[in-house]
Amino acid sequence: MLRTAPRDRSRAILQFGVLRLPAALGRTGTVSCKREGDGGSPRATMRLLSGYFRGDRIENLATALPMIRTKADMLWCDAPQHPAYNRPVSAPFAASHERLMRDDSLYDICLIMDWNVSSRQRGRGSAIFFHLAHPGYTPTEGCVAIARRDMLRLIRHLRRGIRIRIL
Repeated sequence: MLRTAPRDRSRAILQFGVLRLPAALGRTGTVSCKREGDGGSPRATMRLLSGYFRGDRIENLATALPMIRTKADMLWCDAPQHPAYNRPVSAPFAASHERLMRDDSLYDICLIMDWNVSSRQRGRGSAIFFHLAHPGYTPTEGCVAIARRDMLRLIRHLRRGIRIRIL
């Protein structure tokens, strides 16, 4: 469960069992009616589906969550009018997208939350991931982000179907 921090709507506290970890949320905080590009993290309960990891940066990732090693041609479509909206796609790809193999470390571990994935609606938001945070927990574009050391500690306990609840 994630609760918004008292004085900063783009920060949260993630609680998992006895663990309480700082987290970053979207730049506009949490939103009840998520729209593409609004910068908000959806106020919702989402299942974890699977994830991606940078095999050249992460070794021996211990988790029961299905994980795919990221390759240079892996992208995620964020173009609402495209048939592949909010789906993984491969380069070359002309429509708007995000690269899954980023130059920074944010997607070294990138978990897919079931926001608008299983039951997709155009424009309702795409690429809502659970990934690594920038130093200082700067806001995301709508994702949830935690420190690398915390993700490595937490991911051991994660499996497909675990629910992430953002309040």
